[in-house]
Amino acid sequence: MAVKILIDSASDISQKEAKDLGVETIPLEVRFGDDEYLDGVTLLSEEFYEKLVESDVLPQTSQIPPYRFEKEFKKLCESGDEVVAITLSSKLSGTYLSAVDAAKKFEGKVYVVDSLNATIGERLLCQLALRKVKEGKSAAEIKAILDEEKKNINLIALVDTLEYLKKGGRISSAVAAVGSLLSIKPVIGVVDGEVKMVGKAMGSKKGNNLLCRLIEEKGIDFDMPYGIVWSGLSSAVMEKYLSDSAHIWKEHTSCVPTHIIGSTIGTHVGPGAVGVAFFGKK
Repeated sequence: MAVKILIDSASDISQKEAKDLGVETIPLEVRFGDDEYLDGVTLLSEEFYEKLVESDVLPQTSQIPPYRFEKEFKKLCESGDEVVAITLSSKLSGTYLSAVDAAKKFEGKVYVVDSLNATIGERLLCQLALRKVKEGKSAAEIKAILDEEKKNINLIALVDTLEYLKKGGRISSAVAAVGSLLSIKPVIGVVDGEVKMVGKAMGSKKGNNLLCRLIEEKGIDFDMPYGIVWSGLSSAVMEKYLSDSAHIWKEHTSCVPTHIIGSTIGTHVGPGAVGVAFFGKK
């Protein structure tokens, strides 16, 4: 009997990465008007940002319904394996509740973890789960570990605008108004499962500096998973941030893991964002 890890596409783990890692993924749906796509399956990240630039219609995302989780759970449990399912924050989507509902039919076999995070924050939890699988932990033990360790994940990002978050209902119009000011670069974070604005700076350079300062204040546990994400058709924003933050990484790694944000989270942050996620020092 083995433990299988299932994670939704809001983690921005691509189909190829999932195969390499031995992880199962389940995609959220993204709509441009009447056209529906499966995040990371029928709509890849690069294609999404091309559509975002070209389309007059803003995309919308849909939570994963219970029946799709039930189908995945059934397939994974058929050989007697246990499942740990990791989902996008319950405060950002109903996907977690769908997974919990579906898991009722697989009591003692399927364990659902609310990541209280998104994109790379969710990814880090998956990476930790895989470590625990290799250590021989049971699904119940892994869930308990993840539920405790997720409290220590920090996700901080510099975004180009708050408009996408406002239109998606993830922040209020009053908070979004700050991001509309000339040259203001908002810094957001996932706090207790919700998106909050944690700072602002004049221009990209000061924004990168603020991002670095906030990270240094928290302190990175380099023995745990960490990494950087970015959004858009160009990785220039991420590369500039890597250059500005070299002092954070140089004594710990020669290669910082970087990943592109997919269509589910890209719908809400838009292009031109760069974010860092890590487990804080205890």
